[in-house]
Formats: sequence, C-alpha cells, structure tokens
Amino acid sequence: MNFKILKKSNISNARLGFMETEHGVVQTPCLIPVATQAVIKTLTSEEVEQTNSQMLISNTFWLHLRPGEKIIDKAGGIHKFMNWKKPLMTDSSGFQVFSLGFGRDFGLTKFLGKGMKDKKVITQSKQPKSVKITQDGVYFKSPINGDQLFIGPKESIAIQENIGADIMFTFDECTPPLADYEYVKKSLERTHRWAKICLKARKTKQALFGIIQGSEFKDLREASAKYINSLGFDGFGIGGDLWRDKGGTNRVLQWIIPLLDEKKPRHMLGVGYLKNIEDLIKSGVDTFDCTVPTHYARRGIAFTSEGRLNLRQQKFLKKREPLDKNCVCQVCLNYKKDYICHLLRAGEITALRLITFHNLHYFNEYVVKIREKIRKGEI
Repeated sequence: MNFKILKKSNISNARLGFMETEHGVVQTPCLIPVATQAVIKTLTSEEVEQTNSQMLISNTFWLHLRPGEKIIDKAGGIHKFMNWKKPLMTDSSGFQVFSLGFGRDFGLTKFLGKGMKDKKVITQSKQPKSVKITQDGVYFKSPINGDQLFIGPKESIAIQENIGADIMFTFDECTPPLADYEYVKKSLERTHRWAKICLKARKTKQALFGIIQGSEFKDLREASAKYINSLGFDGFGIGGDLWRDKGGTNRVLQWIIPLLDEKKPRHMLGVGYLKNIEDLIKSGVDTFDCTVPTHYARRGIAFTSEGRLNLRQQKFLKKREPLDKNCVCQVCLNYKKDYICHLLRAGEITALRLITFHNLHYFNEYVVKIREKIRKGEI
C-alpha cells in the first residue's frame, strides 16, 4: 500500500491524499461503507460501485463464522468472492469483544448516552457474561449455534490473511464506555501486546493498521498513540468507546493526531454521522467507516438536503417528487417519494434497496464536497 498526501490545510488538520492498493486507488478523505458479511445489505457489488463508493470494510468475526475464511480463500479471496474490484478492509473482531460482551450485558453502544457520563460500573476484575477475555485472546460463544470459539491476535491475522483484503487491523479490545480507568489501563496493556503479536504473525504483503485505544482518558490515549506509532504499522486505526457530548470525539483526535506519523493514513473506526463528518476530517482523519447510511436506509430513513426523511410516514404518499431535488443519483432521477413510501408501507424490500443506494450516494457526494473545500483552502 502506498499513501501520499497531496495537500494539507493551513487552517485545520484536514488533508487531501490517496491510498494506492493492489485493487485500485482511494481518494482521501473517504467514507468506507460497511459490508459486514461481504455485502452492502440490499445492494449488489455493482450497485455499490455506482454509488461512488471507493472502498468497503468487512467483518472478520462474522465471515469467520460463515462461510468461513477457507471458503473465501478457495474462491480466490474476498474480492472475487463478492465480485468487488475495488479496495477492501477487514476489521479484527475487536469490536465484537465489546458488542457481544459488555455491550450486550448493559445494552450499550460505543457511545455513552446522556445522563450516564459519571457511571463507571465496569471495574478491572469484571468479565462480561458471554465473552471471556484472557491475556492470550478472547473466548466467544457463536451467536449462530452457541459453539465456543477462540480468537487472539494470531488467529485474527490468520483469518484476515485468508479473507484477503487490502488492509487488515490488529486484534484489540474495544472498551466499554462504562469501564473505569483501571479497567481501560489493563485492557490497553493487552491491546498493545496483541498489536506486537499481530505484526509478528503477519505473513502476507497486506497492509496492517495498528489500533489506538484508551477510552476517554487523555494519558491512556496519548500513551497508546505513541506506542502504536513506534511499532511501524502501515497506518492507524482509532477505535474504542466514545461519548456523545459535543466535541468529545474531536478532543480524542486532538490528543492523538499530533503523536502519529503524518505520512501514514488514519482511519476512524465506526464513526460517521453526517453532522460529524466534516469535524472528523478537519481533525485529521483520512478514512472512516460507518453503518449510518445503510442502517438508517433499512428503517426507511433517507438523508437529503432537506434533512432526514422518514419515508414510512403517510404524508409522503402525496409527494410526487424525488427524494432530493439536488441529487443526481439513479434513484432520485427515476423514482419519487410517493412510490418509495408505498413500497415501504407495503413491506416491499425494493424500497430498502432504493434508499440504501441513495443514502450511500448522498454520503459519498458529501465527502466529495469536503475534499473540494480542502482543495480550495476553505477548511
């Protein structure tokens, strides 16, 4: 992988660049849509390409469960398996340590909601109910059949190498937002040890990004950034739990970005609400993955220049107009709100495909406009 910076902003940490991989070039900054099980739900790979998506990220844990990395490898790797000709990332399964563990136990996302900021109930000695975290790796129960499986740093890299994406991530623990300082400190020590093992375990030429953790604690985030930066990774992933108060994510980025080798790409894991994207990029993030455009689409929500539209609402049956009059995607050029509303209310899955296509196109165009702002020196 080759990464090059073409322009750095004089008024923020934003930068224009490109990542060159075996499967093509990605212009940065860039949204990375989430193809969890080697698919953007409701769309074919050809349709995803038509939304101007440049790169996708797939989920190591779920692909390990089914169909299994050996089947993907036998098919010639994930690109051929899913007929995606552009670059791909795979995560490491680190997020599932949280989501299937404390996340499930407490009903948490990686963002701590309002009114819970001072509630730190996960201490160093606690373990989640369905996941066992050890010094060597993590024991999971398969959500599919209940079987026990173990994934550690060596296993994660081996799975990702068989899947065959252009960029891999180190195995880590995405810490829960209810964890106290001592828990996060202990978790970070493990994550750092695993990062080093991942580097030694790599046998292919696939790029490997090291993940920076540390939750909301400045000293831990800075220590993580310095350590991961020192190991010689091809790029950086910024992960872990974050909080929803205004500017919280940006504060984390302000702590760590100055400590990272500026010649290497920075990827923000699992963040990308429309209202946050410009701030992420101004903070110095090059790529970021997010389920928002696709997740909301499957619930009937379209993102437009008018704001979010809940197309399940009956009022849209009377709207004979495109989802967004300013959008030139195939959906906006050929379909109207009344029809899509009808499909949703009738339970037709084509509605989900149409909104997913539009949302991805809308988000990608939003990022294109930000790249143009950087080029013009406006941000």
